[in-house]
Amino acid sequence: MSTSSRRRSWFLVGFAVAALLIAGVLSYFASSSPDGLDSTTLRGCEVVKTETGEQLDGSCIAQGATDHHLSSSPFAGYSIHGDGALTGVAGILGVIAVFVVAGLLFRLIARRRP
Repeated sequence: MSTSSRRRSWFLVGFAVAALLIAGVLSYFASSSPDGLDSTTLRGCEVVKTETGEQLDGSCIAQGATDHHLSSSPFAGYSIHGDGALTGVAGILGVIAVFVVAGLLFRLIARRRP
């Protein structure tokens, strides 16, 4: 193994470890407050908790919003099946999925090169 190949391998391993730590550990410290887009669309409304979920009272853009077609998927809402305690696990699985897809795409592209 050449020196540049070894350096590249160490870089990729370090990058993977950093990404997994960020997704698995730091995600628990992320703010649960709405981000800029959410808070902007909620301007003029009040979120009221009901037995069936949340309801918007007032007049705002978010009243016309509907659930995304993947909102019932296992990883929706940055958690696993809505369990906020599993945010880090969902992040780790997401990082692994991105690395697998990216690795497969890079290999596919590398095969096409002469």
